Amino acid sequence: MTTVLLVHEISLWRASLACLLSADRELLVEVTDKGGVREAAEEWSPDIFLTDLDCPDSVEVLAEVESLRCPDSGDGALVVLARGDRPGALRRAFDAGARGYIDKFGTAKGLPEIMRKVAGGGRHIDESLAFGLLQAADVPLSRRELGVLALAAEGESVSSIAGALHLTNGTVRNYLAAAIRKTGARNRLDAIRLSKQFGWL
Repeated sequence: MTTVLLVHEISLWRASLACLLSADRELLVEVTDKGGVREAAEEWSPDIFLTDLDCPDSVEVLAEVESLRCPDSGDGALVVLARGDRPGALRRAFDAGARGYIDKFGTAKGLPEIMRKVAGGGRHIDESLAFGLLQAADVPLSRRELGVLALAAEGESVSSIAGALHLTNGTVRNYLAAAIRKTGARNRLDAIRLSKQFGWL
């Protein structure tokens, strides 16, 4: 039996994905939102963490999952649902150690097989996401700069970003300044616009 912990902030999507995966009798699917990741992981010791990179708070979810996984033992592999036109999100998943990349606009057929393959130590990437993942290597911003900029793009203040990422306000301002400089932007809003335009956010 392969245990999958599905982390999704949108309840309808969460229920739909869980129903789809649970149709396979070899998968045990548990669901949670961002706030319940740690408790669910401790209770179920999942073979797979499955999350959606388009989810609200996906940056924090990736950070939380990364802190809980056991890469040396092979337990708790990270699999993400993604889009090929967002190389920045793919890069964040890669940096977090994702071993499975599934095109969220692709066919649902084969999802259980992918879960078992990755849980068994394998890797998977949908062909439609391969080019986006290659493009991710060209992103000029660091993982942390992207994370800070993503939260700023959602309208979060410097202090709330600092609280969410466990940083000081000054460190957040430094990351924002670096993002502005590296993108050649005029200000924070321009850096967000350019990053979205190039698919980094």
